[in-house]
Amino acid sequence: MDDVGQSAARVPRSAAVFGASGGIGAALCAGLAARGCEVIHAGSRRGEGPQGPAIRPFAFDLTDESSIAAAAQAMRDDPPGWVIAATGVLTLADGTGPERTYKRLDPAVMAEVFALNTIGPALIAKHMLPLMPRGQGFTFAALSARVGSISDNGLGGWHSYRASKAALNMLLRNFALEMARTHPDGVVVGLHPGTVDSALSEPFQSGLPEGQLTAPQDAAANLLDVLARLTPAQSGRVFDFRGDEVPA
Repeated sequence: MDDVGQSAARVPRSAAVFGASGGIGAALCAGLAARGCEVIHAGSRRGEGPQGPAIRPFAFDLTDESSIAAAAQAMRDDPPGWVIAATGVLTLADGTGPERTYKRLDPAVMAEVFALNTIGPALIAKHMLPLMPRGQGFTFAALSARVGSISDNGLGGWHSYRASKAALNMLLRNFALEMARTHPDGVVVGLHPGTVDSALSEPFQSGLPEGQLTAPQDAAANLLDVLARLTPAQSGRVFDFRGDEVPA
């Protein structure tokens, strides 16, 4: 964790996880609860997900801004110290997967991937960041991916997914710069969780090298460790599950 501050691991009193019914999202909620987070707002499409005394379920639709705005409004009086957008898509609901060649680009597919991977998290930021009090630390994080790195791209392919994550990373950088003007103690980052054993990665797990696939609970623990050590100096960047910076 060379590029991440080495402050003592901790979690906030309250947190919000958008995407709590997914593999990583559910594990993040469980991990936060295990580490002593007292209130965990757990959002999913149906308002269902993890159970527990700390869990406060809420419903939202990543493609419906009004539902995100309503969720944020419900947290306005007691804003969470951490907000995690644990959302994203690699294969669409109809089975359409990442394009391996530009010849398979489809504008409708691209629009849906960007709606879920880029625009949705941006709207979560739009409505949650204004809740953050001045003069106090906070963290806003969104799940990104190493393949969103432009300088680290040596293979090509997966056009919509790569581009949507690269665009997300740029937005996070923008949000970090804007928030720093009024909230210098805040942190806005992207997180690369690695290859996690979840529904998102399932179609692409065959042939993975031994040890490359990470269980959701282990991935969540890694990400929570990274989040707990971030400082405002790292805001606007993307970090992997080890705490190493992912190049832009």
